[in-house]
Amino acid sequence: MFQVAAIQITPILGDIQANLKRGIQFMRQLGQEADLIVFPELWTTGYYLSRQAFQQLAETRDGPSINQLREEARRAKAVVISSFAEKDSENQLFISAAIIDQKGEILGVVRKSLLWGRESEIFKKGEIKYPIFETEQAKIGVLICYEMEFPEPSRLLALEGVELIICPSVWSVSASRRWDIQLPARALDNTVFILGVNTVGNNSCGKSKLVGPMGDILAEASDAREEVLLRAVDIQSLYWARDENRYLEDYRTKLTPGGSTIPTPII
Repeated sequence: MFQVAAIQITPILGDIQANLKRGIQFMRQLGQEADLIVFPELWTTGYYLSRQAFQQLAETRDGPSINQLREEARRAKAVVISSFAEKDSENQLFISAAIIDQKGEILGVVRKSLLWGRESEIFKKGEIKYPIFETEQAKIGVLICYEMEFPEPSRLLALEGVELIICPSVWSVSASRRWDIQLPARALDNTVFILGVNTVGNNSCGKSKLVGPMGDILAEASDAREEVLLRAVDIQSLYWARDENRYLEDYRTKLTPGGSTIPTPII
């Protein structure tokens, strides 16, 4: 059993320092109560910015924002997952997420591989790779917002043995119904936990939620205000769910594009 915290926040557009200050306040209010702390997509910069603004605000993975969060992860003794606008050595922009362990070390950085709408005019697509990060609490995968709207990334993670999928998002009010359908669907189809962490305000629907491996909503935040959603996860219940619904055990790899190139299910 471990505690996950979704920090649902309303970013101030273009003000990294103000957003970091607010996010860290939420972290420190938790003390050392949470084992895993997750922020929404692009929460340090805000989402609705121009390419020029992102070019000015983007940081490398060892930039000041991530380094500050590494210190806070050590303080909280928690794994921290934080999305950010990443700039590489060639000044290419990515929507990324850093996975930081409780010692403040970066376990990895993932780049969003499927871009929604105008994102493709600003950012470069990341590779179609969905790694699993082994933490003390669970085997974790990260899908950023639009990646959750496709069945295949979640399935590929499940076939690799993921137990908890994290989804940092900026999910709009108009797409709220999809948020309510797709997260539980991905959890149930793959018998995994899913933690969707959304922004709120600025046309985002909020409703950050923890979904269990039977597709049930275990906890959900407001659709209208900032909030820290804290909930215990019993990872052993995932294996009970897989005994009840043997989707992965009965799965045939030919059902997924890629056929023999994808892994045999790990259950």
